[in-house]
Amino acid sequence: MVIIGISQRSYMIFSELINDLQIQLKKDLAQIRFLLKKSPGIGYARIVEIGKEVGKKYNVKLIVNFPKEGRIEEFDMYGKRDLSLIIDYDRKRFPIDREIIKQKALEILGDVKTEDAYMYENKEGVRVFTDNWKIDILPHSVHIWTEFDEKVTVFCDWLMENAYQMKKT
Repeated sequence: MVIIGISQRSYMIFSELINDLQIQLKKDLAQIRFLLKKSPGIGYARIVEIGKEVGKKYNVKLIVNFPKEGRIEEFDMYGKRDLSLIIDYDRKRFPIDREIIKQKALEILGDVKTEDAYMYENKEGVRVFTDNWKIDILPHSVHIWTEFDEKVTVFCDWLMENAYQMKKT
């Protein structure tokens, strides 16, 4: 198995997806802010709807999360952290060995910890984390609980191509 290095990567689906999401959220920001003031539930529903619309283009279910109180008011961070991408609910195994995912996380992200996660009912998963954030990588989805800096973005691009075998169509 050949692992594609950072400099050789040819597909950047995650980068494109988050860029597209950020553009769409920014385009609707005035409406979102108005809705959040009027009714936070309706405002959040609009954000979720935009995420779903963008996700459809990439054949994923994209969920914009706000795991901590007050984050929904941080408008400049919309689409730049805390996303869930559901790729295929039926997948229980990765097409590559979990150790490759852990190795790539250390190679790209540097000072992180990795561990097997969600290992039950013939399922598998990997958690990549620091004291401040985590990425939960499951065969059917990835949940990114951090800001997408350059390293996180590169790692997620690698995941999309290798752990989820997503190719640009």
